[in-house]
Amino acid sequence: MRNTFTIAAVAALMLAACTGKADADESRTLKIEVGAKAPDFSAFSSTSGTIALKDLKGKVVVLYFYPMDDTPGCTVEAKGFRDYAADFTKAGAVVLGVSKDGLDSHAKFAKKFDLTFALLADTDGKIHDAYGAWKEGSIFGHTALGVNRSTFVIDGNGEVRKVWRSVNPDGHAEEVLAFVKSLAPAR
Repeated sequence: MRNTFTIAAVAALMLAACTGKADADESRTLKIEVGAKAPDFSAFSSTSGTIALKDLKGKVVVLYFYPMDDTPGCTVEAKGFRDYAADFTKAGAVVLGVSKDGLDSHAKFAKKFDLTFALLADTDGKIHDAYGAWKEGSIFGHTALGVNRSTFVIDGNGEVRKVWRSVNPDGHAEEVLAFVKSLAPAR
């Protein structure tokens, strides 16, 4: 199996190795599992203003974490969600992409690839922390945390119904859509 780190993850690992801050923070590796109440969050959105989970009550939320705007795997994943956007809407779901990139980066990424769903700026990593969207990696013998490409489906009552970790972006949106459609009677 190929080890695929993004440029940002490698840079973070190198920085951590150089600064001596390479040890993984245990609190950041918390794992949210199926059946758990989804942690609430609020973040600035690429589409407009702030989006909070509590404001989406009654809707299915597809919350997907990705490492970095406009990188190959992240672009494949975002374009997949874009291509099925109408189907997610028809199934009563809201798609939200989350990365540590800022709003300017999100705006450029969304414009370049005609992304119609919101990208949330989690620059301080608090949403990543709440959902455990991190994984350990190592470089030069040092360990650090990088973004774990993860997706969470949250039902209208705020319960986590499905979790994917270490996602392969190829075909992922279609797999998530199939699951969301299976929830239709149970919303």
